[in-house]
Amino acid sequence: MNDTDAGATEFRRTRFDSVHTWAATLAAVVALAFSIYNFTELQQKPRIDVTLPHLLRTGPVGNGTVFQIQPTVSTRFKTQDVEVILDAHLELTPVGAIPSSKKPIFYWHETGTYVYDFNSDQINYSWTSDPAPFIVSQDKPQQPTLVFWAEDWTFQPGQYEGSLQLSRSGNRGPLTEKFCLDVSKKAADEIHGAGQRQIFFFRDDLPRFHSSGKSPDCYRRETDY
Repeated sequence: MNDTDAGATEFRRTRFDSVHTWAATLAAVVALAFSIYNFTELQQKPRIDVTLPHLLRTGPVGNGTVFQIQPTVSTRFKTQDVEVILDAHLELTPVGAIPSSKKPIFYWHETGTYVYDFNSDQINYSWTSDPAPFIVSQDKPQQPTLVFWAEDWTFQPGQYEGSLQLSRSGNRGPLTEKFCLDVSKKAADEIHGAGQRQIFFFRDDLPRFHSSGKSPDCYRRETDY
């Protein structure tokens, strides 16, 4: 090997070592950036999503009305902290021709669940807990059936603007999801003539209502046409 070949070999070796050093440094910087990002994400408060179901349940109870709603409360992000839902509030405001003095005052009565009974081919309601705070984390989403009662009140035909509000811990603002409920005269008569704790379904995903063009996103009684 002459001096020229030796010089070329040494140059290539030096260039390789330089590139290798820069590649290793870049990989370390990227790894550090990811570590900082993950650490920062873990320190943040959970970002909670609330989604309303396609089905609401309501009916007579005592001298008033029971209203059941099963939201999905979840977070897609992993953090060290968990979110605590402290309280739940339901509001239904009559609109249009329904007198505003008829607005119900709901309170969170309990939390329950629905269980399918294979023997009777029935879906039965079962109490699960008193109205109490519940925890939400990435590995523990919640789908509680929140049960609200309003005393001395029943539905009148017409449309209602509704909202479900979940209060959170840590002085954070509440989570609020709004919806509308369309109660036909037929549905109101069904409820007025029903026995105690008989439940009626209202849905917001029936194709025949979506194509009607009249408040297509409102919840309606399944038997309405």
